[in-house]
Amino acid sequence: MSATRREVLARSGALGVGITFTGALSELFTGTAAALGHSGYGPLIPDPDGMLDLPKGFRYRVLSREGDQLLSGEGPVPSNHDGMAAFAGSRRSGGRHDRVHLVRNHENRHTGRIPVPTVQGLTYDPMGKGGCTTLTLDGHGKVVDERVGIAGTAVNCAGGPTPWGTWLTCEETEDKAGTNGYTKDHGFIFEVDPANPHRTGAVPLTAMGRFQHEAIAVDPRRGIVYETEDAFEKPFGLFYRFLPNKPEGGRGSLRAGGRLQAMRVPGVPDLSSIQETGATFDHIEWVDVPDPLAAQTPIRFQDFGPKGITHAQKLEGCYWGGKCVYFVSSFAHADEGSAADHFGQIWRYDPAARRLTLVIVFGPDTDVQLPGESPDNICLAPSGGLMVCEDGEGAQHVYGVTRRGEVYAMARNRQNIGTPESPEWGEFAGVTFSPDGETMYANCYTPGTTFAVTGPWRRT
Repeated sequence: MSATRREVLARSGALGVGITFTGALSELFTGTAAALGHSGYGPLIPDPDGMLDLPKGFRYRVLSREGDQLLSGEGPVPSNHDGMAAFAGSRRSGGRHDRVHLVRNHENRHTGRIPVPTVQGLTYDPMGKGGCTTLTLDGHGKVVDERVGIAGTAVNCAGGPTPWGTWLTCEETEDKAGTNGYTKDHGFIFEVDPANPHRTGAVPLTAMGRFQHEAIAVDPRRGIVYETEDAFEKPFGLFYRFLPNKPEGGRGSLRAGGRLQAMRVPGVPDLSSIQETGATFDHIEWVDVPDPLAAQTPIRFQDFGPKGITHAQKLEGCYWGGKCVYFVSSFAHADEGSAADHFGQIWRYDPAARRLTLVIVFGPDTDVQLPGESPDNICLAPSGGLMVCEDGEGAQHVYGVTRRGEVYAMARNRQNIGTPESPEWGEFAGVTFSPDGETMYANCYTPGTTFAVTGPWRRT
């Protein structure tokens, strides 16, 4: 969110002392644990080292920081740490996993500060600055390996894990070869094997579309991949599904192609026009994308017939929960072309019922020192609630939402990238939990820093 907008909100009185959520929060969560209570894990304790404020009893470890050397010797740790996921490694004889693999995106554009190093067999376009790195942690949480997962891609924002244990990294750009020095078209999804990236290489999954990708979620029963599009200008992005030719999945299966479709909500050209939680739409339609490669025209501009297609501003996080897929619209601004304003929404789509429901509405805005609006990366927490990365102005938090809708600050970034007189803090991204639920991992976007947070997590 721009500083100008926050100033307007402050003058109008919209900046309050807390954030409210309306809607059926229990729809988002699994398990039966009670909510954490109004205080969550308690107040945040200022970090004397000026890195990360956490509640009492929690502690952090810096796993990786931009500019340091990758343990593989391939070059420096790239900048702009973004989406991330954790995967179980090999098992001990007692059944516990003795390793955890992290796959971390680097949202470098053509002007990225520290690019992802090019590696033979893992580089798509040598002029691309983005990509992924992988970290391997031993049973004590120590980083024992860190290397390039994929290179030569661009603006790797988010993505998502697959049921077969790989990461789908998404390019949030539509730049074609010849633009910004690129030698190949960009705007694709790539698959990354966290244990051995050379098993997946640097192959664009072209049938899944070329557009400003944000995140994905996979239906583990049907193999359908849902995709969000974070388009920056009107017409805004679409919500997609990809019907793979090999729905049984498996590493490399998405290369076999499939059909890309976009969601049409009958009578609703813009999701921001819906403001009431619980609003439900049946008989959702899926329309084949005329040209998934967007050879001449970006997909959101293409002709979807006389009924049109449904758009939404700032489509970001996407995840699978229970029998439904959930996706996030971080905000909508009428002065930028949306039908109405909102501070954030979470939608649920039920494939079996073909039903779309507005589950959560975020707002009003909050004080700049408290958890704010603009939800971005999002994941389920061991407590049965959510962890949400904040992407706005002012102080930046990872904040939790309990099953009762109570909001609490879980972490605050203390790395000031501004000045003492005008401080600024980089956003959080890539929040995820270890397979055993004992460690939360999160990225600070800038300066690129990956944290591991341990403590007395409450569990379902």
